[in-house]
Amino acid sequence: MITPLALREKAETQAARLPALLARAEHLAGAVLLGDHGRRRAGLGDDFWQYRPAQIGDSRRMIDHRRSAMGDVQFVREREWQIAQSVMLWVDQGASMRFASSDNLTTKAERARVLGLACAILLIRGGERVGLTGTQLPPRRGSAQILRLAEMFSQDDTQDYAPPEHRAMIPHARAVFVSDFMGDIEAVRTALTKAADRGVRGVLLHTLDPAEEAFPFRGRTVFESIGGTMEHETLKASDLKERYLDRLAARKAELRHLCAIAGWQYGLHHTDTSAQSGLLWLWRALDGGRARA
Repeated sequence: MITPLALREKAETQAARLPALLARAEHLAGAVLLGDHGRRRAGLGDDFWQYRPAQIGDSRRMIDHRRSAMGDVQFVREREWQIAQSVMLWVDQGASMRFASSDNLTTKAERARVLGLACAILLIRGGERVGLTGTQLPPRRGSAQILRLAEMFSQDDTQDYAPPEHRAMIPHARAVFVSDFMGDIEAVRTALTKAADRGVRGVLLHTLDPAEEAFPFRGRTVFESIGGTMEHETLKASDLKERYLDRLAARKAELRHLCAIAGWQYGLHHTDTSAQSGLLWLWRALDGGRARA
């Protein structure tokens, strides 16, 4: 099992290649804290936003005399309202994530953990508060939180398919879900529905091994879940290929549909591609762009 320090080192390497990420939050109503990035709205803060003509009720201390001396109109120097966004992560720790079809490939679990932690590093460096969904690790800032996340990500779940954690969703926060989403689709539906009810917007990164896309199996094959709770033997594995691929396509379509309803973004990532490509997609998606995957 990968150690927390080794996981953090890999995540740091990935995060170092991208600029600090500032998540562009939707309007925050509930847990709003003063932070380190602007929201393009006048209010408390240190960074300049704009000049505007002085109005009745403005304090004389708000007048920018240097700008006002350039003409006959008095101007007020406005500053940005600064808030720290809460971002909650759910990285699937279920047994199905510990699958790799080749010794040359990383497991889905290791790729998901590295991407989740690298994303957290970028967010924390950008001034965000990052934690886990649920109640185990509330969003916080600082380097100590990165190590806490690494420790939590290093723990394996005994279930074959771990359902998304949807408890303690902070209203109007952001969220990141990384999983193979091979388990019960109703658990995903419940999580995204509860997130949408609380105004939580987020991104869902569907992480798969290339063999799970191609289904290269032929002849006599024994399919067994990583947790050992399920087993199926067939003499003609190729006969299952079409039905399997149809179900996989249906699962992808359902995930895209659920994301569209909840206002989330859906991305697809394969473990035979670079971790950097997955992190870049997460960065663009969280930064407000319509990332492609």
